[in-house]
Amino acid sequence: MQRNVGGIDRTLRILAGLGLVAAAATGTVGWWGWLGVVPLATGLVGWCPPYALFGWNTCKARTPA
Repeated sequence: MQRNVGGIDRTLRILAGLGLVAAAATGTVGWWGWLGVVPLATGLVGWCPPYALFGWNTCKARTPA
């Protein structure tokens, strides 16, 4: 698995995932808040299956040293 989720994208995914999971854990939102595990996991791992399927990549291009 090659990383396909860049820095800003990862940060936003982690924050959104944590927010949804926290809201679900405190009962602020319903069961659907636990879906925040998906963006949280893809943000932590740095790889997103739909991005791979469509050939998208938000990582910066690496230049040879």
